Amino acid sequence: MRIQLRNKYLSLPRYNRYLAATGNDNVRAERLYTGNIKLVQAFHPILSQFEVIFRNALCVQMSSHFSDPDWIINEKSGFMSHASLRFSNYFMRNSVQNVENSLIRRRIAITSGKVISDQNFGFWIAFFLRHHYTLIRGQSLYVFPNKPRIEDRASIYSKLDDIRNFRNRINHCEPICFTHNNIDCSVAIDIKNKLYNLIEWIDPDLVPFFTSLDNTTNEIINITTV
Repeated sequence: MRIQLRNKYLSLPRYNRYLAATGNDNVRAERLYTGNIKLVQAFHPILSQFEVIFRNALCVQMSSHFSDPDWIINEKSGFMSHASLRFSNYFMRNSVQNVENSLIRRRIAITSGKVISDQNFGFWIAFFLRHHYTLIRGQSLYVFPNKPRIEDRASIYSKLDDIRNFRNRINHCEPICFTHNNIDCSVAIDIKNKLYNLIEWIDPDLVPFFTSLDNTTNEIINITTV
């Protein structure tokens, strides 16, 4: 990209980090900026597929627990309305209701499948928050049958929340190749390791599917050799 275009369409505070990390070398800075985009691109397949698999595994567990394939709709008046959730402003119940309202506005039939698919990642990891976890009798932890014994609700939630925050960063075009102003992909590597741990704890047989989609290692190498 020509410098004039870069200065016009990319904010200086954003791009100056790349210049600072490369000693104000315009060629290296542009390569680093492009490398960050490619690393973000490489993360999307494994993050999106993890969300789908995690969500579906959790839905299977909840359907079994409530003996109800339509639990996500029917539990609005069940555990999602428990008085203990008042302090959280009934986050789950409101999330389901908001999706239903959106479907009504778009004249789309309300089905459990649609309500499930339209929930964001934050809704699903909320099953590991203590107040929800207690009401569903710890059922969400059974999504990870192969986890080490040392891992519990809190540690699983911490990993899921780190992944959620990382996912939000890349969705908002934030750089993932820095620690302060130094070229460093350690956070991205840490997230990748957590992702693969959680995948293996759901089902080790899923790992080859993810590795077949995963080009993050090559992109990290390209960044660290800029």
